[in-house]
Amino acid sequence: MTTAVPLQVAIVGAGFSGLCMAIRLRGAGIRDFVVFDKESDIGGVWRDNVYPGCGCDVPSHLYSYSFARYADWSRAYPKQREILDYLHGCVSRWKLEPHLRLNTEIAEARWEPQERLWRLRDTRGTEYTARTVVCGVGQLNRPRYPSVPGRESFTGTQFHSAAWDPSWPPEAFAGQDVAVIGTGPSAVQFVPEIAPHARSVTVFQRSANWVIPKYDYAFGPGSRWALRNVPGLRLALRGFIFSVVCETLLYSAIAGSPLGRGVQKFSAWHLRSQIADPDLRAKLTPDFPIGCKRILISDDWYPALARANVEVVTDPVAAITPGGVRTADGTDHAASVLIHATGFRATEFLSPIEIVGRNGTRLHDRWKNGADAYLGIAVPEFPNLFLLYGPSTNLGHNSVVYMIESQVGYIMRWLRAARDGQVEVAEQALAAYTRTMRRLLSRTAWEAGCTSWYQAADGRVVNNWPRRSYRYRLATRRPRAQDFRPDFKPPSGVPPTDR
Repeated sequence: MTTAVPLQVAIVGAGFSGLCMAIRLRGAGIRDFVVFDKESDIGGVWRDNVYPGCGCDVPSHLYSYSFARYADWSRAYPKQREILDYLHGCVSRWKLEPHLRLNTEIAEARWEPQERLWRLRDTRGTEYTARTVVCGVGQLNRPRYPSVPGRESFTGTQFHSAAWDPSWPPEAFAGQDVAVIGTGPSAVQFVPEIAPHARSVTVFQRSANWVIPKYDYAFGPGSRWALRNVPGLRLALRGFIFSVVCETLLYSAIAGSPLGRGVQKFSAWHLRSQIADPDLRAKLTPDFPIGCKRILISDDWYPALARANVEVVTDPVAAITPGGVRTADGTDHAASVLIHATGFRATEFLSPIEIVGRNGTRLHDRWKNGADAYLGIAVPEFPNLFLLYGPSTNLGHNSVVYMIESQVGYIMRWLRAARDGQVEVAEQALAAYTRTMRRLLSRTAWEAGCTSWYQAADGRVVNNWPRRSYRYRLATRRPRAQDFRPDFKPPSGVPPTDR
């Protein structure tokens, strides 16, 4: 079955990115759009990740849309349920329900050059047509499992942190021997929740991480009243977090500046102040500069690892056995529960959707040696296809929601300018942009020799934006007609639509 009338816009993904695009379309008076999502609810990563302690490491008052600032966050750093409730509130406020097509996974999108539209097919075989496709599936939507033998042989309970079994709340771990593979952002949040209940927790660490304090706290009634009622207070707080905490202090660590070295010393002090055992402290001290991997933010990670029933193992995992985990030194570590905290297939952008552009070009073939996109948004040979939170747009220091809003504003300008026309970035524009990204990335801590989820198979960093966030906002403020194929030229004076 195929939809009879082409949609003006098809949005794939109903997380922060897809919903932001939908809200801006509604605000522009465009009603002919649909938001597809493979799950039964909106929310993306905040719908999928329900492990104990799940929350955001960006402060609450920055981790929200600028046009939907929220006064009633309960904590300095929001938890998963509160973020999901916030997104549900946005869906209701902008009346997006009629535009949602949930439980609908798009499997293929194919450009039809004669009709100048996209033909989409879902996993049930239903087809849809749209003049423009916006992919908002994000970078953190496909769990990655460790590439070691024996995972299927394990006889206990096992799951990935991003697919947490809801029948395992923290108290269910009482009497259990738990093995946790990975020490990234999810482990930092759930290990402190389950460690007080488990009989034992063995944490397998490939490499240590730099950790800084979170200083999380609950907002009291007075603070929440002030944030609701004092004119300009929410905006001022948001501006302080953005400019001072994120764009100055945290960015300095990524840039490798003297101030960044000060942040590293602060992180080392945090470790010393919370871990008294010198052997454990040595295990938890990274051998690379701060910022090379994602900086972790936690008040309770180190105290959890210092518990008597918790062991940190740094020998590489060699295999998973029926009874637990075997490390490279031949030691078998018994476990009744195995949790994979091994992150996501973040560099496999848009996987597993098959996207076919002009001349039958497959996007995954084009990206086989690493993904790239002009401003992280557009790819040559794929007209009227736009990406949200695409290559080179992840951040290591600020709120990705700010980046998403910049991208959506940019796409809206092209949609207004193009009307029913065809928009396609030029090859030379992408080549020049990619060269600039490589040059800038080479100066960052991400290229300091560590292994991280930011990297493609060949070691190139393909996920991250290497400059301050406001520089991306400037870069996306107005489309550059000379960077696009001459099939279409936007009218002059297209006004910016930033809020």
